[in-house]
Amino acid sequence: MRDGREGTIEPEAGSRKPEAGSRKPEAGSRKPEAGNRKPGDLRVPVGDDAWRWRTFPGERLLVAAARTVTSAVRLLDVLPDLVRGDPRVDVVFAFDPTSAFGDGVHDLLHAAGVRLMPWDQLSRVRPHLVVSASENIDTTGLDATCPVLVLPHGIGFHKLVPDARGSGRRRSGVMDDPRARHAVSHPDQIAQLAEHHPGPAARARLIGDPYHDGLLASRPLRARYRAALGADDDRRLVLVTSTWGPQSLLGRDPHLPARLAAALPLDEYRVAAVLHPNVWSAHSPWQVRAVEAAALDGGLLLVPPERGWPAALVAADVVVGDHGSVTLYAAALGRPLLLAAFGEESVPGTPMAELGRVVPHLQPHEPLAAQLERAIEEHDEERVTKVAAGAFTEPGSALPRLRSFLYELMALPEPDGSPPPLYACPAPRPEGGAVTAAWVTTTVTGEEVCIRRLPASGARPEEGGGRFLHLSCDEDERDLRLLGSASALTTGTCHDSVAQAVRWALDTLAAWPGARLATAPAPGRCVSVLRDGRVVETSVTGRPPADAGLHAAVVYAHLRAGRPPAGTVRLRAGLRDEDVVLSLRRSRQVR
Repeated sequence: MRDGREGTIEPEAGSRKPEAGSRKPEAGSRKPEAGNRKPGDLRVPVGDDAWRWRTFPGERLLVAAARTVTSAVRLLDVLPDLVRGDPRVDVVFAFDPTSAFGDGVHDLLHAAGVRLMPWDQLSRVRPHLVVSASENIDTTGLDATCPVLVLPHGIGFHKLVPDARGSGRRRSGVMDDPRARHAVSHPDQIAQLAEHHPGPAARARLIGDPYHDGLLASRPLRARYRAALGADDDRRLVLVTSTWGPQSLLGRDPHLPARLAAALPLDEYRVAAVLHPNVWSAHSPWQVRAVEAAALDGGLLLVPPERGWPAALVAADVVVGDHGSVTLYAAALGRPLLLAAFGEESVPGTPMAELGRVVPHLQPHEPLAAQLERAIEEHDEERVTKVAAGAFTEPGSALPRLRSFLYELMALPEPDGSPPPLYACPAPRPEGGAVTAAWVTTTVTGEEVCIRRLPASGARPEEGGGRFLHLSCDEDERDLRLLGSASALTTGTCHDSVAQAVRWALDTLAAWPGARLATAPAPGRCVSVLRDGRVVETSVTGRPPADAGLHAAVVYAHLRAGRPPAGTVRLRAGLRDEDVVLSLRRSRQVR
């Protein structure tokens, strides 16, 4: 019944009010002093009267401490598997706002649906364990007896980074705190710690790397990941990866993604980029898109920082990277590599430093496609995987080991049953990838038409020597100057009939008088209307019609070569090799 205090209810007869607030007193919890609650504090599952509102038993309190997007993503990826199905563990997230790279963390955590506790409330509760993927969390108010499990947010301790607490540099990943317990992925990392930080080394535990395990286990899904990135059997997938800072790939050459996209034929390559979350956080997604606008126009796929980079690695044919951890993960998968930057902040004697010695470096002023192909052809998979093996041990066991360590630190028996599941890497959901304007070079030889398409965001190719050049634009192209200059206009919309496709083409030619032809898909074919009113139907034998840009290029090549647009020709574009049938239909009046 009510006791006169607003919103409070006495325990029912026979029930016992806990003496220590939200958890059993013998578990080390404490009830905050009267009046110690602050506005915005969580009341459940932590707080002085949380026992009144809770549903799950909550024998232990685990605080997941996030400081950056990188550390938050690691926690969100790993923790659900570690406490899966266990109502005894209350998991509460807390955001330490002291990082220069804290932007975006709140949005990420709220989108994940976690319970978020104000950071200063950490000093008013007594967790049984704090788990963080950042060695820089502020532990000033944390109980002296509470262990802190430090998960790596990269691979080992291979990088020197600016020290947020001073003007110098420090070794990334190391928390020099007697409460810290580091989870490491290779015995050599403990030895490396012992050389400079004997205290943390003595408390480190060999666990392995859950990301490495997931990458290896997800290799059978490579075709699915490639499809998500638009890389079919006809095209290679080039993955550009950059860590953060002035010595990174983007720090040294922010326009490399744009030059790669512009230099690689659209029918032979796809280019994707994985950028360190600190790049997105420090400069904002808006500025990342602004700086890489030309690359996006050229078809670059930007993999979001919170999801998809492991799958992109599995899907890649070649990786262009730097001294960031993603490059080392690529080496562990045996991927062909090129280094576009390699900073002196890489710690000597580590696998990453050794990788910088054995992997070829990209020469920015030499032809890029030739260097990529050479890297693939001359790739020594055994050499790079041997280097990466110095960063990982006993693959496949990281999650079970990590769960055992976590429950050991909480002094709680592990849940009965099977080990944590090993889930596939989630498929990437990139942004970008559409190319709506392209330079198209066509060569007609006998009954064969060879087509090479490059993004119009790059330099205009030379015409001559039997090669014809034209600009082709999709109707979705936003740059009106390009649309006004295009010789061929296309649409990706498949019309319900030939008549509808013809009507679209006639209207388009009327709107853009500089175009020589307009091409639209129709069931089983493409329809091109020429400036003189002729209608040409094209179909590909043995498969659905290719994109309208290729059909338009075949028709345009016939016009430039002075050939009638009729008969059968062999189309070659990258690895695509197929017969195209051209049929000249009646003329229609162009307004």
